[in-house]
Amino acid sequence: MPPPLAAPPPAGTRVPAAIARVAGTDPVELVWQNELGGVTARIDRADGAVFAKWHAGGGTLPAEAERLTWLDGRLPAPRVLELREEDDGALLVTAGIAASSIVSAEGLRDPVASASALGEGLRRLHALPVDACPFPAPAWTLAIPAEDPVVVHGDACAPNTLIAGGAFAAIVDVGELGVADRWADLAIASWSLEWNGLAEAEPAFWRAYGIRPDPERIARWRALWDEPELED
Repeated sequence: MPPPLAAPPPAGTRVPAAIARVAGTDPVELVWQNELGGVTARIDRADGAVFAKWHAGGGTLPAEAERLTWLDGRLPAPRVLELREEDDGALLVTAGIAASSIVSAEGLRDPVASASALGEGLRRLHALPVDACPFPAPAWTLAIPAEDPVVVHGDACAPNTLIAGGAFAAIVDVGELGVADRWADLAIASWSLEWNGLAEAEPAFWRAYGIRPDPERIARWRALWDEPELED
């Protein structure tokens, strides 16, 4: 079964105090809320938009800041501007990127291009030198030995790839990035096309990545992802 999908916050959701403080008098728009209650806001500053992510308790934001810093110069991803760790949570501020999620209206208009962008982004991520990556395997992947270790996203669902002009632009939400089996990403990324209304374009994903689907490995990793412990 697909995981709960992140979505825009319900109407009337209050801007978290930490985001309000960093925004000051600049306009704020709440754009995203994940299944764990983390909130992302767009702040329109005079010199350009930035995005502020708040998570009570901190969540993976400190880990995400570390990984985004490491990715800088290696693969397109948001640039870290500030990380604030407070008593009740953490706030991560990143520079805006002129791009849209694969599951935006732009992405859904051209499923083949979007699926190709997802495949290209993972191909480029997985090509990074494993020996240079200081981050461990995402916790959920530890149950299966890594037969083909690469630098994985760890949550390679379609919404976590950005596109511009129909092409790959960046990856986001990299708090789980680390070294694990290639198929941990491939199995979930391809599956997520179905969850997001892009199932018919899955062949384009595999072509862009440059590999043939392996039904046995895909089934193994999808079964692990679907375990109740992971959904919780």
